[in-house]
Amino acid sequence: MSAKKTALTVLSAVLLLPALAVAPAYAVTPPPTPPPSPTPSPDGKGGKAPVKAPAPPAGMSQVGGSLLGLPGPQVNLLPGAPALPTNLTGRSWIVADAETGEVLAAQNAHWRLPPASTLKMLFADTVLPSLPKEQVHKVSQQELSGMGAGSSLVGVKEDLEYTVHDLWLGVFLKSGNDAVHVLSSMNGGVEKTVKDMQAHAEELQALDTHVISPDGYDAPEQVSSAYDLTLFARSGLQKKDFREYAATASAKFPGEQKPGQPRDSFEIQNTNRLMTGAGGVSPYKGIAGVKNGNTTMAGSTFTGVAQRGDKKLLVTVMNPSAGGLNGVYEETATLFDWGFAAAGKVKPVGELVPPKSADTSGVGSPAQSHENNPAAAGKESGSGGLGIALGIAGGVVAALAAGAFVINRRWPRGQRARRGEGGEPS
Repeated sequence: MSAKKTALTVLSAVLLLPALAVAPAYAVTPPPTPPPSPTPSPDGKGGKAPVKAPAPPAGMSQVGGSLLGLPGPQVNLLPGAPALPTNLTGRSWIVADAETGEVLAAQNAHWRLPPASTLKMLFADTVLPSLPKEQVHKVSQQELSGMGAGSSLVGVKEDLEYTVHDLWLGVFLKSGNDAVHVLSSMNGGVEKTVKDMQAHAEELQALDTHVISPDGYDAPEQVSSAYDLTLFARSGLQKKDFREYAATASAKFPGEQKPGQPRDSFEIQNTNRLMTGAGGVSPYKGIAGVKNGNTTMAGSTFTGVAQRGDKKLLVTVMNPSAGGLNGVYEETATLFDWGFAAAGKVKPVGELVPPKSADTSGVGSPAQSHENNPAAAGKESGSGGLGIALGIAGGVVAALAAGAFVINRRWPRGQRARRGEGGEPS
């Protein structure tokens, strides 16, 4: 199936994120991998007693500022700023300005926790630029082997052909581990892809992350952090294709091929409930991605990006203890609401650092992809509707503005000179 024939429903704020300045990385001793989430007795009357939730490490990484290495909530409220929500149960979370990189508030931002499928953001940011979306690939049985039991699947079948575009839709919408493994094979294999992802994480200064599997499936010692996941999202959103896939609500995916007949297809829907409103979650106005995840060890995880007016925020929440499957979305929405209300009324507690190789001398983005002209991405039009900013109101897609828009680069001048190792940005 060609990209032009793929039916897409896109909820997209075209996020051409700014190029960033160089900042030093701070080496820290990694804390041990945390134990899995506690599993209390279902009825409270029998079985195992509830297990006390582990506490965050006393000392964590200080990449991005010293306050981000402290346990507990971190916020500097100025006069007139709204108080932090009191109903948050996530072990780790962060609210950051997607343009400037300023961290408005955070809790245990560098706590190394299992990431689940939010790690697919790093997978996509690493592999997506190297594979042309029009490339057609016939899937082999070997490419679908090695997936963990109970893996989320989009329905890729051996001996059938798929475009790279099809496979990325399977990754972003259905979190398909089968699509991840096929794309990894096309990238040179799972082992090479894991090494590529680890190298890219280090380039982004995401030093809390240890990659074991490209799909985020639970594995001993596979960890990331709310801070790192936010770095992955910010880097990925500078790529047009990444933005399109992350903001796609539903699409047609290739099905079986019957002899002498057109190939069947079936609809897949994004599992991001803040986008689709599935599971009784209220769609969040202005949401434009990015990725959710859920496993036994990780619990629920989510990184989202949303726009209100000219303000664009990134929020990551990891492993809330309340709200069931909807808890991570409800707490993300709560933090978005707080962040939009608090913008300009808080002193940042840290920053999202730029990649090591970021060029501060020019205006070119350090996060290049196979797109020849990322700066013009907002001017393009097509089935993805990438030239239109869209939002959700009451579950109905509504156009908010037409035409391209570009986010101005506003990295504070001289900030590197003022920030010492482990220091808090002034």
